[in-house]
Amino acid sequence: MSLKVFDLQCEHGHVFEGWFASADAYESQKANGLLSCPVCNSSAISRKVSAARLNVGNLKRERLAPSNAVPAQAGGSSGTAGEGGAGQAPGAGDMARIQAEFIRHVRKLVREAENVGNRFAEESRRMHHGESEERAIRGTATPQEREELAEEGISVMAIPDFFDDDRLQ
Repeated sequence: MSLKVFDLQCEHGHVFEGWFASADAYESQKANGLLSCPVCNSSAISRKVSAARLNVGNLKRERLAPSNAVPAQAGGSSGTAGEGGAGQAPGAGDMARIQAEFIRHVRKLVREAENVGNRFAEESRRMHHGESEERAIRGTATPQEREELAEEGISVMAIPDFFDDDRLQ
């Protein structure tokens, strides 16, 4: 069975994931008041526009494999069947390239953010209260610290290790 993963948001701006058997199952649970925010328990939930699913398992293989796709010509189609010519949905090869570019972009953003280490929660609060300059920061926080920041209205997002070059070493 394939699950649907939706990004949900409560009326207070808390964002979280919901996993459902189908879009109809989401609608049914919402209509019956069965959905609630894990942070504040609000039942005023809406569905947000979701990012595309990332399948990163193919990235290493693609980086190692030689590219044999023929570039698309103006008004023509690509030399590889199913690779997403004009007016067609992107094929698997196109999706892998799009995913790889997305990951490169996120890694660049993470690299450019100031690493404040285990002072992340403290520095987030200082920026929130205007005690230090607003800037992109990254670091580590315990689940309790992240929960406390959310309760204070400070939005943070956990970044998986594979996006942070420093943590991969």
